[in-house]
Amino acid sequence: MAAELPDKLYFKIGEVSRISGVKPFVLRYWETEFSGLSPERRGSKQRLYRKEDVELILLIKKMLYRDRFTIAGAKRVLSGKPVETAPAAAEEAKEDEREESRRADLRKKDTELKTYQNLLKQVSKELQELRKVLQARTK
Repeated sequence: MAAELPDKLYFKIGEVSRISGVKPFVLRYWETEFSGLSPERRGSKQRLYRKEDVELILLIKKMLYRDRFTIAGAKRVLSGKPVETAPAAAEEAKEDEREESRRADLRKKDTELKTYQNLLKQVSKELQELRKVLQARTK
C-alpha cells in the first residue's frame, strides 16, 4: 500500500479522500469509530494524516467495502481479536455466487439471442431476394 502513496509526511483530508476514494465525512466518522485513526491538528485545526493513517484508512476501506466486515468486525480484526465467520456472511457469499451464475447465464442467452437475430436477418434478406426473383419471372 505504501508504494502507491506520495512521499510526504502529512496529507490533508481532501488528499486522503482522493487517494482512498472515501468521502471526507466518512473519514471523519471513521475517526470516531477507530481509535488508531487520529490525525494530528496544527494551529489551523486542519486534519493532517500521516502515511500510517492513510494506510490504515485503506485497510479499513478494504475490510468494510470488499471483505464486508461490519465496523465492529473491523475493530476486532484491528485489535487482534479473532473474528468468527458469521453464517449470514457465508450465506451472503453463496448468494453472490448464485447471482454471478445468473448473470453468466443471462450473458450466454444474450449471445444466443444475438446469433438468432443475425440468422433471422440473413433469412429475411434471402427471402426478399427470392421475392424479387419471383416477381421478375412473373412479369
